[in-house]
Amino acid sequence: MIAMQHEQTGRDRILNAARDLFAAHGFHQSAMAELAAAAHVSVGQIYRLFKGKEDIIEAIVKYDMSEREAMILNLRNRLDAGEISIEQTFELLLLEVMDSKHEALSFDILAEAFRNERVGGTITEMCQIVRKSLSDFACAANPNLSGEALKSAEEIILACLFGLAHRSLSAPQISAERMAPQAAFMIVTALRAMH
Repeated sequence: MIAMQHEQTGRDRILNAARDLFAAHGFHQSAMAELAAAAHVSVGQIYRLFKGKEDIIEAIVKYDMSEREAMILNLRNRLDAGEISIEQTFELLLLEVMDSKHEALSFDILAEAFRNERVGGTITEMCQIVRKSLSDFACAANPNLSGEALKSAEEIILACLFGLAHRSLSAPQISAERMAPQAAFMIVTALRAMH
């Protein structure tokens, strides 16, 4: 039991250090020795837990996927319970995606997804899970959505989430806190206008 806890602690330290290191220097520019030093583990321990950097990236994506699923489930539960409106649901979702300390890392991960089939598959899986919730949120805004209109709504919302998650490159003129309610209002208004 203690060995499993030690392994999990080492794994978490490696993943946390990898996030910071990969975000600062890039995935391919970061050496395993640098990662080991940042995580306070040996290079051997990294290789006992992961086959290589690609496995570390995949583990980061899977962790993010489970975190995102939990956040969206929480929003869905709060919406279903009447605690928040559909506008507030989208606002909170948008705030979450705009608050990325590791935006640069996400670009490396997306690039790796095109080179590494497993990472690409994990990201596709994450998008499919998110799509289901986005579909539910779109129908909460407009219960008449179905078929191609609903699929189009999913695509547009997903594109908004991707774009807003990487908005720092466009030198935003408005804070995330001020942007989120406006964007949520626009999304909900557009959804309600769809037939």
